[in-house]
Amino acid sequence: MKMAKVIGLTGGIATGKSTVSRILKDKGFCIVDADVASRKAVEKGSVGLQQVKEVFGEEAIVDGEMNRQYVGSIVFKDQTMREKLNNIIHPIVRTIMDKEKEEALSNGKNVIMDIPLLFENKLQNTVDETWLVYTDQETQIQRLKERNQLSDEEVEARIQSQIPIYEKKALADCIIDNNGTLDDLHHNIDDLLKSKALNL
Repeated sequence: MKMAKVIGLTGGIATGKSTVSRILKDKGFCIVDADVASRKAVEKGSVGLQQVKEVFGEEAIVDGEMNRQYVGSIVFKDQTMREKLNNIIHPIVRTIMDKEKEEALSNGKNVIMDIPLLFENKLQNTVDETWLVYTDQETQIQRLKERNQLSDEEVEARIQSQIPIYEKKALADCIIDNNGTLDDLHHNIDDLLKSKALNL
């Protein structure tokens, strides 16, 4: 019996990682999503949400939920505050994701750990291999502007908050190119799965 694999899927902001994650889910992979776990970590009534309130103040909470826009506007510009937020959320997220991963592995499923900041948080050693969804920086900037209606300054702040995409490319075990069309992306994923003998 083949051992199930744990694959770390990452990308840069606006490179299309969520699209790749959905395609892999449709192909039968178990997706353990860091963004979903992050939302659970600060959901209504959680310990994580209370800690966010203590660090960021009353304005960080609206209708019993985290005011993501307000907190985001602070952490994208202030590294110290970003680290404080990460110190609250990351341990909770890790616990949630580890539980989901172990459940999938016990059922013999290949697991995709969908982690936007995999390299930033030095989590390479927690997975068997790393896959990077890649676009060049010009495409990344263009998509981010179109998707989020951001100013040049806001785009720059978000991109600067991550390791540059070309550096991530050098760190990753496998590259999924997403500079082209959606059809191109599907073909690139199929080619990768064949090369890894991971067609499910």
